[in-house]
Amino acid sequence: MANQTSMAGKVVLITGGTGGIGKATAIGLAGLGARVGITGRDLGRAEQAAADIRAASGNRAVDAFAADLTSQAEVRRLAGAVLDTYPRLDVLINNVGGFWAHRHSTADGLEHTFALNYLAPFLLTNLLLARLEASAPARVVSVSSGVETTGRVDFDDLQGARNYSGQRAYSQSKLANVMFTNELARQLRGTGVTATCVHPGVVRTNFGAEDQAWFFTVISRVVYPFLKTPAQGAQTSIYLASSPEVDGVTGQFFANCKPKTANKLAYDTDMTARLWQVSADLVGLAAAA
Repeated sequence: MANQTSMAGKVVLITGGTGGIGKATAIGLAGLGARVGITGRDLGRAEQAAADIRAASGNRAVDAFAADLTSQAEVRRLAGAVLDTYPRLDVLINNVGGFWAHRHSTADGLEHTFALNYLAPFLLTNLLLARLEASAPARVVSVSSGVETTGRVDFDDLQGARNYSGQRAYSQSKLANVMFTNELARQLRGTGVTATCVHPGVVRTNFGAEDQAWFFTVISRVVYPFLKTPAQGAQTSIYLASSPEVDGVTGQFFANCKPKTANKLAYDTDMTARLWQVSADLVGLAAAA
């Protein structure tokens, strides 16, 4: 693994940190000395995960926040709690995500996959940007997936209302993560805040279990022993959050701690700007200058 450095004195927020890659990322960064905040839908589960992270890392500075990130009101409440708790924020890791084989609507009337995997990190990052800029140099790391290469953003049916496919919705959301990262990097140039994106690999987690999909069941039985462990899947996120090798590196997609070329749509500045504007409208944010 590439070099890391002490994270003592640094504050890191990781969404979806109660299990899987997020929890492993929290253990790794807490082990480097960072103060780590994790989020989960259920406070009890988040507090138990925080206790596990403290025990595994030997670091007592681990905080738990509860929020259902499919809800924009909950994302805003989380951002307020984070700002109240942390006078500085050095790293935001947008890790939360999931797969749903069937179409579900959120409390805001949005398609669940798009709302959680993409709009939640878009909104949370924007709500915390001022604190990140005040703490610069700071980093935003967003977890995408290798399926972004097959994704396309359908501006005429972003919510899959006319024609829903779980795989298509997932790949669209993960491409949107990369497009968001590249647009964010452009908007933040000169601020000292960098934005990078991660493909963690295919990891042994309960991913997709909430809305049973037959192919995830098959995968779990056939190839589960060959998948990465959560700790292995977390390594690139830990690297991008902590390594001096990526100081100032922004607007790049990483896999196995190395830069990787993403879907060509992620580099189309007209497309990324359009997605940003549509996203700002959907979450009620003013458009970027």
